[in-house]
Amino acid sequence: MELLIQNLSKTYSNGVKALNDISLTIPQGMFGLLGPNGAGKSTLMRTIATLQDADSGNIFLDDLDVLKDKQQLREKLGYLPQDFGLYPRISAEVMLDHIAQMKGVIQGSERKDLVASLLQKVNLYKDRKKALGTFSGGMRQRFGIAQALAGNPSLIIVDEPTAGLDPSERNRFYNLLSELGENTIVILSTHIVEDVSTLCSNMAIICQGELLMQGKPSDGVKELEGMIYQKSIDKSELDKYRGQYNLISTQLKEGKLNLRITSEALPENDFEGVPANLEDVYFSHISQKMDPITL
Repeated sequence: MELLIQNLSKTYSNGVKALNDISLTIPQGMFGLLGPNGAGKSTLMRTIATLQDADSGNIFLDDLDVLKDKQQLREKLGYLPQDFGLYPRISAEVMLDHIAQMKGVIQGSERKDLVASLLQKVNLYKDRKKALGTFSGGMRQRFGIAQALAGNPSLIIVDEPTAGLDPSERNRFYNLLSELGENTIVILSTHIVEDVSTLCSNMAIICQGELLMQGKPSDGVKELEGMIYQKSIDKSELDKYRGQYNLISTQLKEGKLNLRITSEALPENDFEGVPANLEDVYFSHISQKMDPITL
């Protein structure tokens, strides 16, 4: 199975060009869509999910024309948006039963078995009688995955799923998403590089509505090997180094500013060569469109 996005563009009424001629091929498995806030990630996800129209372009899920046959796509789709509403006084079991019914699971006994199976899959079965308003952030996200899985989707979209989760909840969520990616297309839209590094075998980077990179994370890292250098400086020296080097990121450590730059040759001023990582890939591409130090 494959999702093909061709020349997709979207400009809002206020003149903001959210998507500018985006073309992507997304295979089965976990696919990471990286970009800063406002990059166009959510616009792309909502367009794929048929929640809004594009100005131009095409989307195909195998032979299915997504933008023309929206209802057929919705029958194959599981969607977990960044913010999704829950009725706080309704139990997880009752809410999921209602969602399954809306997704076409009409027979009561079949729906009961499905609800139990989904809650067990996301490790919420023991909490099935609890009101959703009592759920932690991680439990809410796992419930969100359960509702997205109702109807056995072949395409799953999750938008910023780990934002606000503590480390243990994030790890549990990683494991769940990895399992889902074995048999479906799962698109993970995020600005957290670690999510993509941990989960995804393929990825893309977008910024200001434009596609900057697509491919395997490991290939992106290999392209930068031997080109990443770092140095610690006083914060007051930042403007000096910014003017001299291709500065891609900074991190404050113990009162010193740790700079990372890209350079094809060994730079002066006592820079140290270091292994490249996926954050370097991300920031080096983002720096083509905006100052990464201000992110």
